[in-house]
Amino acid sequence: MKQRLAAIGTVETLPHRVAAFLSREIESGELNPGMRLPTEQELSEKFGVSRNVVREAIAQLRADGMIEARQGIGAFVLAPEQRAAIRIDREALKDTHNMERLFELRCILEAESAALAAARRRQEHLDSIKAALDRMGGEERWEEGSIDADLLFHREIARATGNSYIHTFISFVCEQIRHSIHYARLTNPLHDLVEVNVGEHVRIYEALVAGDPAAAEAAMRAHIVGAADRVGVKLPLRKTGGAK
Repeated sequence: MKQRLAAIGTVETLPHRVAAFLSREIESGELNPGMRLPTEQELSEKFGVSRNVVREAIAQLRADGMIEARQGIGAFVLAPEQRAAIRIDREALKDTHNMERLFELRCILEAESAALAAARRRQEHLDSIKAALDRMGGEERWEEGSIDADLLFHREIARATGNSYIHTFISFVCEQIRHSIHYARLTNPLHDLVEVNVGEHVRIYEALVAGDPAAAEAAMRAHIVGAADRVGVKLPLRKTGGAK
């Protein structure tokens, strides 16, 4: 079991490793909603760690909203719709199928977000989006700062929708894709990657300036499909009707 724990990845502490292993069992369905987790003693023996380590891991899963502790009974797995927190295991994103699911989620959220932003944006929003775009294509384009600017560009579009929930969800998803941007830079010619990526963002910005929801949605969808392709994930480029 210690070898199985080691296979989880480079995590800072044993509690994180145990929590990561259990969360994967929950996500995979090995531990189904409503099931009671094994006792601290059973988990301690299973993973070859102390009960304090198990206790910390359980606390982390509870904070992540994956389990519910019931006084005197034990800890129980919550169904996804019951969870009070959103969590994506970054180690799980090393699996191509999970990365595909994340990009599919981005298409759904960000294409519609761009359409709404095109219909609702004000000049102050366009100024913030343009500032992020200028950073992406400026002196920072070869550096880490361009990745920060890229994610800021998407967050500012979400802000321009005027819907704080959309902004919250897209801001969360943005941080999950940071690794995919790094990976794309490692596996594609950097100059070509930067030129293509900035060009896609320019087309999104132009549609926002024009106040054209359908064009903004199409440009955002094309960008996300392209971004997915650059990390080896294939998504269909579907046509939709834009914001009403």
